[in-house]
Amino acid sequence: MTSSFFEYKKPKVIQALRYHFISRKEIKVMVILINVFAIFSASLFYLKKVSPAAFLLSSVLWFFLMVLFWFLLPTIIYKRSRSFKDRFRIIANDDSLTLEHERASKQFRWAEFSTWMESPHFFHIYFNSTSFFLIPKDAFVNDEENEARKIFASKIKKQ
Repeated sequence: MTSSFFEYKKPKVIQALRYHFISRKEIKVMVILINVFAIFSASLFYLKKVSPAAFLLSSVLWFFLMVLFWFLLPTIIYKRSRSFKDRFRIIANDDSLTLEHERASKQFRWAEFSTWMESPHFFHIYFNSTSFFLIPKDAFVNDEENEARKIFASKIKKQ
């Protein structure tokens, strides 16, 4: 299976990076803890057990962390990564996945990948918990997207 050459679209990449962050266990736990803390501090404020300054501080902390994970981190990563500004093509076969660039190509054996996940516009292919690349679904024409999904499912463990 071979995809056509594709370019990344910034809004879709930003959304995919959000999915990446939200799918991390440590981020999920932190968001849950922050929300529990916010509810707890709101309850204590309502019962007049804490001052308005303490409640305001916890609210600002909650707001800052949500903005950080939803807006700042994906935008920073997008701007720092040159690969989102290049054109690529994916070639998948039984032995490997090849990522072709206009100037070079790199072949990866399926065993090099740890997991994969799917978001609305991308396949996320992980080498480890922090290193991954995105394959846009719109790089595939006709039924190739389903074929790619089947290949990823048979060769890589799903996250």
